[in-house]
Amino acid sequence: MTKPTEAQCQAAIVAAAKLGGWLVHAERPAPTQSGKWSTPIQGHKGFPDLVLISPDHRTIIVAELKRRPNRVTGEQVTWLDAFSDFARFHEIEPRQEWLMLWGLHVCVWYVPEEQDAICTALAAGRVP
Repeated sequence: MTKPTEAQCQAAIVAAAKLGGWLVHAERPAPTQSGKWSTPIQGHKGFPDLVLISPDHRTIIVAELKRRPNRVTGEQVTWLDAFSDFARFHEIEPRQEWLMLWGLHVCVWYVPEEQDAICTALAAGRVP
């Protein structure tokens, strides 16, 4: 049996997150006129695959999806580290009160192995 692609896993995770009331941001590649696939961005490469926000639970998830044996790239590590540093900053410098209201989870999810557990949690409005 063929494993689902990362795009298929992402689509399932996005659907589950929407079902669970999460706000979802995801980018996906599209074919260009030359027939190649591209994800147009303006800015730095490596932005995580998903940003999920649960206003009800004051939670933000920043997730990079990977299929084994693929690894996180240097550009992706830079973004994930930047989000993690932001989370550490708000714990050290609580002057910005609004930062204290949100829980930030930065993670790499391995799909399809973790997909069922991720989808189940997100559909229930929980952090996987």
